[in-house]
Amino acid sequence: MPTILLRIIIAHLTTIIGFSCCFRHDVSPEDNPDIPAIAKYFSTKGRYEEVNPYLIGDILAVNRSILQPPSAQCRQIHLSAIIRHGTRYPTTKNVKKMQKLYELVKGSASSEESWLREIQSQWTMWYTEDMDGRLVQKGVDDHKHLAVRLSKLFPSLISEENLRGEVIKFITSSKHRCVNSTLSFKAGLTELWAIKDKEFDHAVNDALMRFFDKCTKFVQEVDNNPSALSEVDKFKQGPEMIRVQEKIADRLKVPYKNITDDMAEAAFYLCAYEFAIKTVNSPWCRLFDEVDAQVMEYANDLKQFWKRSYGYDINSKSSCILFHDVFSRLDKAANEIQSGQQVSEAVTVQIGHAETILPLLTLLGFFKDSDALTSTNYATQTERSFRTSHMLPYAANLLLVLYDCGGGNLRLQPLLNEKPVTFPGLTNQQASMPLYRDVKEHYKELLNGCDFETECQLFKQPTQV
Repeated sequence: MPTILLRIIIAHLTTIIGFSCCFRHDVSPEDNPDIPAIAKYFSTKGRYEEVNPYLIGDILAVNRSILQPPSAQCRQIHLSAIIRHGTRYPTTKNVKKMQKLYELVKGSASSEESWLREIQSQWTMWYTEDMDGRLVQKGVDDHKHLAVRLSKLFPSLISEENLRGEVIKFITSSKHRCVNSTLSFKAGLTELWAIKDKEFDHAVNDALMRFFDKCTKFVQEVDNNPSALSEVDKFKQGPEMIRVQEKIADRLKVPYKNITDDMAEAAFYLCAYEFAIKTVNSPWCRLFDEVDAQVMEYANDLKQFWKRSYGYDINSKSSCILFHDVFSRLDKAANEIQSGQQVSEAVTVQIGHAETILPLLTLLGFFKDSDALTSTNYATQTERSFRTSHMLPYAANLLLVLYDCGGGNLRLQPLLNEKPVTFPGLTNQQASMPLYRDVKEHYKELLNGCDFETECQLFKQPTQV
């Protein structure tokens, strides 16, 4: 019997015995010695389980109570799921930084701490440049498990009948980690239903899932423009980051000048990758306390804010093509239902990157704080809502669920990482599941405009006569 099928049977049994067993409160990341105390600050390198800690006790647990339409006659008719790839190896660029740090620690660190001796005598540098961001086994499992959980949350949409009937569509970025995440998501479903007689296609579409590469204005004005990240650079040279570097140097007993901001980042990533990939509370994690981890998290949030989010208008506008694609699918399902037809695309699963989801969340207005993140306001941003650790772990997902509640009454529920969120600016009583027409009215300007080609073109300077 496939492992995933066995887990499903166990999960259903636990549901029968009592729902509370699926949400064990005795599994606390803080109390688990296998989980680094700083794991909740790993930003885009974080595990999905840190965002939903109940999954540590049961990886297939779901909370159906979050799907509470205003009336019993509401039924789910369409799901659009935009999902980040699963856990991956570090990129070549980060492996190089990690190798440099390892060589320094191996050759120069002189502290007598047991964790340092463990790094120097037992830990080997096993990351290689050719890994370059490829999906790891944990990433395969991330998507298999997510597929099963979503089939439990949306059984009328993600069903064997709909999969076989090819009304579940799969679209992916061309990157290995995304294609393999797509294959893993499909495998989660085919193993669940023991389907062996059929394979299911997916489409590779970088225009949708890697729109940021195709947006000339974004590429030139932000992505390839060093000055666009000046706030990040200033923060890395600022007092908070310098203090983190000095503390690392003190713990290793090496000169302060030896620990650069790149070294600090590499150490933080080593802790994060060892945990995400191997579920190991690595000795590298001992180089940071919680205060340090909060600074490292802010540095990454600052980068994401300026490079992919509210820092520049083009960051979010680069996602116009995906925004319109999502709403065209919702419109199609809505029109088919209202004209008495079967919905021709019950589910769309689109697998991309953190850089796919964040600009779209930004365009929709999610996680916008009153003040921009800057190099100088770290101390006043402790309660910020813009936290990539919460928003964008591996396998992060934005789900948009369309309901037919009868009489032409359609509603749309957004969820982020399997938790309900509220469309910013929609504050009526049904804010968590507003009328679809109200959502469209709220985003009317974007729906009528937000043209990808127009937003992304670089306006030519007038030629001099």
